Amino acid sequence: MVSAEAEPSMSTEAEPSMSTEAEPSMSTERQPARSFAALSRTDLATLVPELLLCGQLIDRSGMAHLIGEFGREGMTQVAIEEWQASSPWYTRRMQKALRYEGDDVVTIFKGLQLDIGAPPQFMDFRYRVDDPQHGEFRLDHCGALMDVEPLGDEYVTAMCHDIEDPTFDATALATNPHAQVRPVHRPPRRPADRHPHCAWTVTIDDAHVPPVTAPHTAQIGRTAAVSVELSPIETGGGGADDYSGPLLSDVRFGDFSRSALVRIAEEVCLQHHLLALGFLIAVRKRVDEGKAREITRKQLTGIAGVAAQRIRDALGLPDDLEGLATVLSLHPLLSPKQYVHNEVRLDGQRLELWLGRDGLVDADGGWPALIDGEHLDALQALVRGVNPHFTVRVVGEDAAGLTVAVDRTAEPAPECVEVAITKVSTGAAFVFKDRGIPLPLYVV
Repeated sequence: MVSAEAEPSMSTEAEPSMSTEAEPSMSTERQPARSFAALSRTDLATLVPELLLCGQLIDRSGMAHLIGEFGREGMTQVAIEEWQASSPWYTRRMQKALRYEGDDVVTIFKGLQLDIGAPPQFMDFRYRVDDPQHGEFRLDHCGALMDVEPLGDEYVTAMCHDIEDPTFDATALATNPHAQVRPVHRPPRRPADRHPHCAWTVTIDDAHVPPVTAPHTAQIGRTAAVSVELSPIETGGGGADDYSGPLLSDVRFGDFSRSALVRIAEEVCLQHHLLALGFLIAVRKRVDEGKAREITRKQLTGIAGVAAQRIRDALGLPDDLEGLATVLSLHPLLSPKQYVHNEVRLDGQRLELWLGRDGLVDADGGWPALIDGEHLDALQALVRGVNPHFTVRVVGEDAAGLTVAVDRTAEPAPECVEVAITKVSTGAAFVFKDRGIPLPLYVV
């Protein structure tokens, strides 16, 4: 089992929802929170693609609730706005972290390989580079299409036309304001088994007029998530410390150094939070605050349970309290620690989670700020994703934070509706494969 290491905390203020005491009830000293840095290089290489896939499943968790509230057209508009708002910022963050900043199509393609909107293999992007200003990508397999095709052509068109046109451009514009992504062909598929599922060109031309930055994109740019400092990448530990070399046909995460993988994992979790903030901003435009929080809590509950189960299975963790403590320390809801202030305390057969209210995520009003003593569904889904016999109860709550303990019930809890909805996606059961040594892609 991984060892625990201390992480620094940030401080802002958040409003408490209850007045009961939230200090630790355990008699032992506070245990330092675990972190990605406690994992081996091998485990990190296994975990990172899982985190990327879970980021894509955030929409599978949230969109069903949007359809129920706003219909297909309203869901489409929220999806456009959340990705427009978040993807330019997290794309630039990953470029800077892995030192592949540039203004060409290679830089755009590298960004897609490390984007929760394009998790490897599930969204099987294949790339071709013609020159620094021209390239093409196709999807040999699109997991999102597999999820949506059974719903009919109207939903396929909403995703592959209405949503993709502005959001692909938003991602490319993070690299070059004169970049445009345009379809060669795309679904609805004719014939029904057409492969590749779609194909797109990427063209950079100074004659292209950049679109005006949308207000929701500018709003996300003012969040703490955009500028939070994460773990620096230390050189000399074995493996690649960045992605400054040639574009590769696949990113094989085991080829990165342990330090680089820690940073990538942190950045991917931050992508989750940025997308969730974009989702919340878009929903708030359409309903009152109470309803917006209700919908976003449902989104969080669904992905919290699925992500917990996938992390447990990917790392081969036991379904006991020790396994749960590790999942809690790695779960995107509670990571990265520089952004979300929390502590996991395990003492024998007693496990408590303290969720602080002075983290940067609280200043942004993100996912953890939606959890309080009266709204524990996301934490219930998370712990039951490890073991359906687990349940959480409030130990205390005050202005400093919320403390919950994990108990074991005699009977397993039924799977909640939000998790079941998320599992409709083929991504919930997707299995990654070893594709061998990737090849460098050069100008053809």
